[in-house]
Amino acid sequence: MAHYEGDLRCPPGARFAIIASRWNPRITDTLVAGARQAFAGHGVAEDAVDVVRVPGAWEIPLAAARIAADGAHAAVVALGCVVRGDTRHYEHVADRCAEGLMRVSLDYRLPVANGVLAVERHEDAEARAGGNHGNKGEEAALAALEMTHLLHQLPSAAGMTGAAR
Repeated sequence: MAHYEGDLRCPPGARFAIIASRWNPRITDTLVAGARQAFAGHGVAEDAVDVVRVPGAWEIPLAAARIAADGAHAAVVALGCVVRGDTRHYEHVADRCAEGLMRVSLDYRLPVANGVLAVERHEDAEARAGGNHGNKGEEAALAALEMTHLLHQLPSAAGMTGAAR
């Protein structure tokens, strides 16, 4: 039985997209900076990373689908911040954003790293955007790199048979 495992090496010529919400800019700007730093620290050239800004987390999956359909990027990093409020709006936005990102990933067979924070309080977001819980933008970029490397190793579905598919 073969063993496959990705690492943080960038495949030659790979391009990445960071899609980030403009909502909660103090948080999202820090997440974007963390993702860009992670890519740069692992050999991805600055001009191989496209940053796309959208109004809020709700709009991220649509932008991800457009980027995925174009086929020019090896992976997408989705970054945003949804903070619970007094209504159920938080749940709709956070849950549907996550579902949309998973749909894009599966439909286009493209790594889509979900770095959209869904938190109870702004302090929780700050802790995950460079605070004591690290930078989730950086973590999402690293996950995108690893999955890109892993997918370059895996056999294509066309070459697989039966239940292994």
